[in-house]
Amino acid sequence: MIYYTQLIFIKPGREQEFHAFEDKVLPLLKAHNGELIYRIRPDQGAFVESNAELPYEVHLVAFNSKADFETYKIDPKRLEFMEMKNQSVEKIILIEGYAL
Repeated sequence: MIYYTQLIFIKPGREQEFHAFEDKVLPLLKAHNGELIYRIRPDQGAFVESNAELPYEVHLVAFNSKADFETYKIDPKRLEFMEMKNQSVEKIILIEGYAL
C-alpha cells in the first residue's frame, strides 16, 4: 500500500469550483484501487504551530501501488475536469509515503 498526502491551497473565492472538481474526481479513486482515507478542512485552531500558509484541505489517499496512482492521474474521466482544478487550485504539496 502506498499513501499520498496532499496539502491543497485554493485560490481566493474559488472554493465552490474546487468542491465541484472534487465531487467529480474523488469517486474515480475506487476504479484505480484507491481509497480516500481522510479529507480534512482544518480551521486555524487545528494548527498547533505553523510558519507557512495554511492549506484549505488535507487529503490522505491510499493506492495498492504507485502504478494505480499513475493510472488515476491520467484517467480520461478525471482529465475532463482538470480545467476546474487549474482554475481553483493555487498549489498542491504532494507527499508520498508508506506505513511503517
